[in-house]
Amino acid sequence: MSRAGRDETPDRLYTLTGGRSKPDFDRFDLVTLVVSECEPKASMSSEDAAILRMCRAPTAVVEIAAELRIPVGIATILLSDLLHAGKITVRHPSVADSTEPEKPWATYPDRSTLEKVLVGLRNI
Repeated sequence: MSRAGRDETPDRLYTLTGGRSKPDFDRFDLVTLVVSECEPKASMSSEDAAILRMCRAPTAVVEIAAELRIPVGIATILLSDLLHAGKITVRHPSVADSTEPEKPWATYPDRSTLEKVLVGLRNI
């Protein structure tokens, strides 16, 4: 049984990225949130148009890659191109949720919540 995305020909992925293996920006990790800044245009690639439609609401990089059925590395290259063109904005959830920039830890759960999660994970 084959997995979705695993049967992609390397030629197609090479073409999608223009032969690049790394994004131009290092702003992306799996949970970076991406938001569209414009609507897709007819002249865009189908992947770029899909990303813009998908990211009308904040969407994580890992979700974008999964929806497009492409490796995360390829998705970050496509996102980097869109960011460079000003078609998307990106932010990390911990920065996006912070109400006070000088207190970034204010958005993290308190110690008792983290301990409960840890106990729950150990019980699995």
